[in-house]
Amino acid sequence: MARPRSEDKQIALLEAATEVIAELGLGAPTALIAKRAGVAEGTLFRYFATKDVLLNEVYLYQCRKAHSCSGQPWDPALPLETRMRRLWNDWIDWGIANPGAFSAMAQLEVSDKLTPEAESEAWQLCGDSQQVFETIRYDGLPGALSGEFFNAVSTAIAQATIHFAIEHPQHADACKRTAFDITWGQVGKEAETVRK
Repeated sequence: MARPRSEDKQIALLEAATEVIAELGLGAPTALIAKRAGVAEGTLFRYFATKDVLLNEVYLYQCRKAHSCSGQPWDPALPLETRMRRLWNDWIDWGIANPGAFSAMAQLEVSDKLTPEAESEAWQLCGDSQQVFETIRYDGLPGALSGEFFNAVSTAIAQATIHFAIEHPQHADACKRTAFDITWGQVGKEAETVRK
């Protein structure tokens, strides 16, 4: 009879996978992930049927953690730019505090490993802010691809911001402001135009 699974072991595996992916990329061996979590490799596959299942669960686990650290509720009474700046600052602050987790998530976001179900669940965590991203359109790109392109570009800008803010903490606030202004410059105009 199979032993019952432990939530502590599952979390240890998700944390270890996050750490190893951040260091070695998505090709990181499951044997190393299991070793970092302090379990046998066979135990890893008792919790996650395949490596792809593990990767999707890592992504969702870290998305939930990032979302739970949001400092401000989404307030529709505030101007859109103010709401988006708060969302951006929360995201960057979480990335500065958790650079390995942010790196692992960023790698997964631009990979072909995430299932539509995982992407949908992560998207739902964005709450009302997802409406803004759904309005994004770039010339020559269909709507779905525009959102995907914006996500990839904003993630790259966020990664650079996080890296620079960690290296130069005295300039972290200026980095966040500048990066938001770069990202918001065109997207904000598009979003505000669509809303009017």
